[in-house]
Amino acid sequence: MNGRQLRTRFQGVAVLAAGLLALTACGDTADKSAGTGTSDKAAAATRSVKHDAGTAERVPAQPKRIVSVSVTMTGHLLALDAPVIASQATPPSVITDKQGFFTQWSDAAAKNSVKVAYQGFEPDVEKVLALKPDLIVGASSGAENAEKFYDKLSAVAPTLLYRHDDVSWQDLTARLGKDLGLEKRASEVVAAHDERVGEVKAAITVPKQSAALVRDNQSAMTVFTPESAQGRLLTSLGFTVLEPPAGKGQTQGGRSDFAEFSQEKVADTAKDSSLLFVSHTPEEITAATARPVWKDLAAVKDKRVHDLGLDTFRLDYYSAGNLIDKIEKAFG
Repeated sequence: MNGRQLRTRFQGVAVLAAGLLALTACGDTADKSAGTGTSDKAAAATRSVKHDAGTAERVPAQPKRIVSVSVTMTGHLLALDAPVIASQATPPSVITDKQGFFTQWSDAAAKNSVKVAYQGFEPDVEKVLALKPDLIVGASSGAENAEKFYDKLSAVAPTLLYRHDDVSWQDLTARLGKDLGLEKRASEVVAAHDERVGEVKAAITVPKQSAALVRDNQSAMTVFTPESAQGRLLTSLGFTVLEPPAGKGQTQGGRSDFAEFSQEKVADTAKDSSLLFVSHTPEEITAATARPVWKDLAAVKDKRVHDLGLDTFRLDYYSAGNLIDKIEKAFG
């Protein structure tokens, strides 16, 4: 299919979708009872939703067929019991199942019969079209940033894109709950997490030293900020999270939650801090701390090096729970 045929097809889909909505919708008014369990529901109501790539029109007040074009966002959607029918997948690795879904929520995806929409970071618009979604949800940050595909995706169905790097997963969950008519479920998810945080905080002994949240890249070291999702979770458990080294580190895709610095600069900044490794195998942590720049640090000598788990690079309800379990085991 050439470019002209593809554009014609998208335009046809958009016209058809608009026609169907005009026949069934009562207008662009939000169903205020959506997600609350009440019976006062407007027939096929739609609304406008402001998101991080613009404003989407005719968003279903209660979507039935959501396609996620961000494997990161899929975990947030599943925690909300959103009707996800398919999701982008990444190449399989140690942090995914065999089809490329993150391990922390792959069981939930299987339980809900979520299909692989396509594999790779750029949206396959043709495959998304074939799934006949009534709503598309994706990311406007990270490797799967779909902003440059927004117009094409919006021709298939209303599309919402969100940054996930500069907000806590709780704030993102609350925002998704509001935008998808799932406010009640969003509140329940966050409340369950907060209760678990309170239980573990009361049961652990937090080290007096600050906690350096790091990820080894062999030639450099990534440091997560106190404002990152990981940093906020550790802070809520009573830890003092180390600030990144002074100066501007290298960032990825405009992210604000972490930056990359030289091994030497991070080691000098960490000094007496405990080291908490994000998304590593035990073997990788052992190799990192055996390097000359790390092996003489107080944290290594005093065995204050901790593994936060392979699934902690991207926090959602599921991986946050796994991180809390790791903290409880290490410091309980």
